[in-house]
Amino acid sequence: MTTITKLAFVAAGIVAMGSAMAQQITETVTPAVSQSAARPLDRIIAVVNRDVITEFELQTRVHQAALNLRRQNIELPPMPEMRAQVLDRLITEKAVQQRAKEIGIRVDEQMVSAAIEQIARNNQLTPEQLRERIAAEGLSFSAFRSQVREEITLQRLREREVDSKITIPESEIDAYLADKAGFAGGDTTQYQVQHVMLPFTEGDRDAEREAENRAKDIQKRAQKGEDFGKLAAAYSKAEDALSGGDLGWKEAQELPTVFWEAIRDDGAAGKVHVLRTDGAWHVVKFAGKRNGVQAKLAGAPVQQTHVRHILMLISELTPEHKVISQLGEIRSKVLAGEDFAKYARLASVDSSATRGGDLGWITAGDADPEFETQMNALQIGDISEPFRTRYGYHIVQVLERRTETMDEKRTRLEARQALRGKKLAEAVQNWMRELHDKAYVEIRREYL
Repeated sequence: MTTITKLAFVAAGIVAMGSAMAQQITETVTPAVSQSAARPLDRIIAVVNRDVITEFELQTRVHQAALNLRRQNIELPPMPEMRAQVLDRLITEKAVQQRAKEIGIRVDEQMVSAAIEQIARNNQLTPEQLRERIAAEGLSFSAFRSQVREEITLQRLREREVDSKITIPESEIDAYLADKAGFAGGDTTQYQVQHVMLPFTEGDRDAEREAENRAKDIQKRAQKGEDFGKLAAAYSKAEDALSGGDLGWKEAQELPTVFWEAIRDDGAAGKVHVLRTDGAWHVVKFAGKRNGVQAKLAGAPVQQTHVRHILMLISELTPEHKVISQLGEIRSKVLAGEDFAKYARLASVDSSATRGGDLGWITAGDADPEFETQMNALQIGDISEPFRTRYGYHIVQVLERRTETMDEKRTRLEARQALRGKKLAEAVQNWMRELHDKAYVEIRREYL
């Protein structure tokens, strides 16, 4: 998700607070406010290097955190613990902001204004309407603008100090794909072996000699270029004789030990060996080898789904029941023959609205898990009932489905992205905690 898209969702959430923000003192944290009413709001709670965190900053963020928890139906922790938790986050934010200033990252007014214009468009508002909406709800537009600036600054700093330093060696991609393909060991090579089995009765010297001579004759004919599959079909007594004696593609540990010992030193395909086991002579041809990971994954077919959707957010003006009702009405109208794209342009807050809600082709893992669950349950042309993801409420329509073959380049690219995502999440947390720990911090604990 791009920075602007993230900001759009964050800002949409801020706008969606509506009058709930104005009521936060009485509805959410009344005990905390009443207890702190006598506290000077400009009192210093903590010092972070050369910056300070005031009671006002802390109290405001505690209120916002409490609102977010209430929206998720999560019980609030004891207020002293909540204040300490929020304070710790504020300290980290201060340290990050200071680092950005230290290395010269600047976010100019034009960039902030452009981001706010995008946020307004994503909420179906003009910039002036967004400003009026925020003011009408008793919020500070300057504080909102500062939050947008800080989000952009954090993203640019993170890209410079964390994202650019994440490296994914090819060996890690190989190991990731090997594990995904089911290879337990380090060797992911597979071998193709063909064989002819010529059994004899133990102790019958003549039968054994006849089998040995036949094996050597087959070896010579194969080495001269005669089709091995034809020879296996004609002479082998193994069950796979009529399939050309082909054992299929096997890893080393899956091959009979004597076969592997015979072919393991072969540099190139085509060599034919004669060997003896208890009760049989064998002719074994090393037919080829390949990268087992690429074979299992690169050529694996994947299903892709072409979908479009409408996304709506909950706000004070459009509470949950109203959002569900509106999406249900749109669904009914589209099923009756009206244009889905028209309603996507009118009602959706997602950036895909300008494309009629079209999200293009989605491969498994590309979208939110709940979104994919709903999408996969639909037949072509069907429209889902309203459902919720972490982004808001959706209805989704499946337009087409297709099966594509994953080529090696795409397989490795997706593996790299998956590994990068795992590393990045951990690296960002470690980076922010390191900035926090390196900062000089003095907390006035008597005020917590």
